[in-house]
Amino acid sequence: MTSANSAVYTHYRHNGLRFLLMIAILALSSVIFAADQADAILGQWIMAGGKARVEIVRQNGAYVGHIVWLKEPLYPADDSQGMAGKPKVDRKNPDASLRKRPIIGLPLVSGFHHAETNVWTGGTIYDPENGKTYSCKISLMDNGSLRVRGYIGISLFGRTEVWQRHPSIAGTPAATVKAP
Repeated sequence: MTSANSAVYTHYRHNGLRFLLMIAILALSSVIFAADQADAILGQWIMAGGKARVEIVRQNGAYVGHIVWLKEPLYPADDSQGMAGKPKVDRKNPDASLRKRPIIGLPLVSGFHHAETNVWTGGTIYDPENGKTYSCKISLMDNGSLRVRGYIGISLFGRTEVWQRHPSIAGTPAATVKAP
């Protein structure tokens, strides 16, 4: 091999290694970015009307959420079922064995997977006010709120709520935050 050929070989070898290193760095950063995108819904969210707060966490590869706070955690004095002043429970659940579960701590959303940028699908949402479970789709909006759509069959037939991130922990993964 001549010295000219050797110089060309060395030039391409070093540049080729740099190129491969750049490709590896880009691939790794896109994986990290995708993981950050998927975890964008982690944290506490204030439900529409401010009557409850839900904490969304990642559990066994899926996103789930539990009620962690209620504006009115106790039944009112005029409760028709004789539960005045007692903590609210899941009394509308169709499964009688679950009707004594406290609302605080109740699983509300479950089974979600990151489907595409700012969209989580494949999950369900439970409505403790009527005891029914619906298919659900969650979208993270540009303004940082969550669009939560519960539906039966196809998403055309359903109800949408907009949840706001709880301000004291905005952007903080739920697993590292103590509830206020």
